[in-house]
Amino acid sequence: MPANRKYLTDSPWQRGAKISAGILGGYIISALLHIALAYWLPNYKLVLITSAYSLYIVWVAIMIVSFMAKNGWRLWALYLIICIVLAVSIYFGKIYNPIN
Repeated sequence: MPANRKYLTDSPWQRGAKISAGILGGYIISALLHIALAYWLPNYKLVLITSAYSLYIVWVAIMIVSFMAKNGWRLWALYLIICIVLAVSIYFGKIYNPIN
């Protein structure tokens, strides 16, 4: 089945932005999400063990979503905002729920 034409772009910069956001940004978001969950959920060991598999599932899901975006730069901005929110969550998780 061919790709849907509305998701394809002719600009190499947009294509590069989508690919880099999907691969790099998706991995960073999925890793930060699992670290934040480890700080905020009661059993952090279980979260970290489960993240060996669930990190890749979340990464692939974010990678697929990145190719549906119309603008790669807006996608990077959205991923940056999500990373900042998760980083702030990790920061407060370290303060209120430190892992010993």
